[in-house]
Amino acid sequence: MVVSEKLRTPSREMPRSWTTVRRKSAVVIAPITGEGKIVLIRQERIPIRETIWEMPAGQVDEVCESGSFKDVAIRELREETGYELAAEGELTLLGDFFSSPGFTDERAFLVLARPVQRSAHGHAHHDSEAILDCREFSFAELERMIASEEIRDANTLAMFARIRSRGILD
Repeated sequence: MVVSEKLRTPSREMPRSWTTVRRKSAVVIAPITGEGKIVLIRQERIPIRETIWEMPAGQVDEVCESGSFKDVAIRELREETGYELAAEGELTLLGDFFSSPGFTDERAFLVLARPVQRSAHGHAHHDSEAILDCREFSFAELERMIASEEIRDANTLAMFARIRSRGILD
């Protein structure tokens, strides 16, 4: 939903016009296999007219308690990649970020899923999605793809930064 409003801020005495895109929260998943590979999807993105590699993600459809972020992560992992948590796997919330706070209130929650394995049921893509491929990449490959600007979406870059800053895949 797009909202236009006039408002005053602590730094401005006069009301200012501002347009905000209101969005549901999202969950970004970093699926990591038992071998330390990161699962990415290649998806058509109409707004940028490109097909890009990215980490799976999805919107949170309901008001979330902290536990339901994990439910969304499990759902999106299976739907978009065809992977699932291994029997000994766990989900870890790595925090959140605002995707583009200059124009939207969208908040994305970062969830680490490890170890993951291919599901016997495969993926369950929605008609609204255009996921063309799903592959496993080493951390070094992911780093190279970011350095060469092959990966440029905010979700994947934010997740990579969070993983790197915590030393998860060094």
